[in-house]
Amino acid sequence: MKPRHKRMVLISAGLATLGVAAWLVLSAAQKNLVFFFTPTQIMAGEAPQGRSFRVGGMVENGSLKRQADGMTVSFLVTDNAQTIRVNYRGMLPDLFKEGKGVVAQGKLGDDKLFVADEVLAKHDENYMPPDAAYALKKGSEGKAPNQNNGASVITGGDKTKESK
Repeated sequence: MKPRHKRMVLISAGLATLGVAAWLVLSAAQKNLVFFFTPTQIMAGEAPQGRSFRVGGMVENGSLKRQADGMTVSFLVTDNAQTIRVNYRGMLPDLFKEGKGVVAQGKLGDDKLFVADEVLAKHDENYMPPDAAYALKKGSEGKAPNQNNGASVITGGDKTKESK
């Protein structure tokens, strides 16, 4: 084989390897993307069906209900404009309280019931994810939150139970 042909085969093999590596990285990243939606966006039908995403807002006072098994809870999350019911089976974070901020990750059912796999409690009164703060501000003004911004992207690599 001529040196020119060897070089072309080597370049072709390198490009094919690079293409496969890029495809693997992009497909792995696609599986780990988790979008954030507010209750208003969910009720407007903007949230995906059958795909995991996060919902954030405030836990409505008086909405926390515990089942007899002690592990299943139900509560309402609000952005002061809309409210969505969240069901969760597991241990709630120590900082979880009614009237405080929360982010839940899970899937939306057909009946607009959010079934959470993970619940994250706000660390203190001073921190709130920017989209959640914006949604609460716009919700209290009576306007639809994030109408011009769309959903934010959060990578799904963080598996801690409480946000910082």
